[in-house]
Amino acid sequence: MLKQDDYKQHISEKFNSELEEIKNHLLEMGGKVERQLMAAIDALMARDSAAAEEIINRDHEVNQMEMRIDDECSTILARRQPAASDLRLVLTVIKVNTDIERIGDEAAKIARQAVRLAEDNLSPTNYVEVRHIGNHVASMLRKALDAFARLDLEQAVDVVREDNDVDKEYGSALRSLVTFMMEDPRDIGPILNEMWALRSLERIGDHAANIAEHVVYLVRGRDVRHQKTLEEFLDKVNEE
Repeated sequence: MLKQDDYKQHISEKFNSELEEIKNHLLEMGGKVERQLMAAIDALMARDSAAAEEIINRDHEVNQMEMRIDDECSTILARRQPAASDLRLVLTVIKVNTDIERIGDEAAKIARQAVRLAEDNLSPTNYVEVRHIGNHVASMLRKALDAFARLDLEQAVDVVREDNDVDKEYGSALRSLVTFMMEDPRDIGPILNEMWALRSLERIGDHAANIAEHVVYLVRGRDVRHQKTLEEFLDKVNEE
């Protein structure tokens, strides 16, 4: 099993520094996206279109960070030709980089729904489901990034477990919102926008789970993606 110190054993101090740098840049990007996600949820809850517009306008910053990290990884692959655990680290950073950027995209989508909801009547739900699921997926993202930073296999597995819970919460929330629409057709517009926000949150949960699966690959060298059930995922993680 991979340990933190395994990336500090190279003869070249420059290589050690390069590997540490791509990890740090990825975590910096993850922290930025996490903040944008929480800000988007807050803007939606407060129906604050100005705050939402700011989040939308800053999405390009995440895109630029993604491209910089990709360039750094490409340079390491070309110059260092890493093998074994070093190669797994670079490949993992590339994959996690993509998932984080997509979470940033979903946060911008939530902000766009916040702009639309600011123009609508107040939703009869008071956005309770958005707040609940939003907090849950933000916590998953934080845990997934922490699992990557610490090479924590157990925490990565917990994040994948939580994604099943988010899927159930999302389904329950949609059923509840449909009931509100049936009770008063005047609420259909704002509730549809709320549904789109919830869809983005559900996708963010999926991306957080993807990051956790990449951590399993990094630590164990085992590809655990595309397992049909949680039990199959756990079996794959625990294979000897």
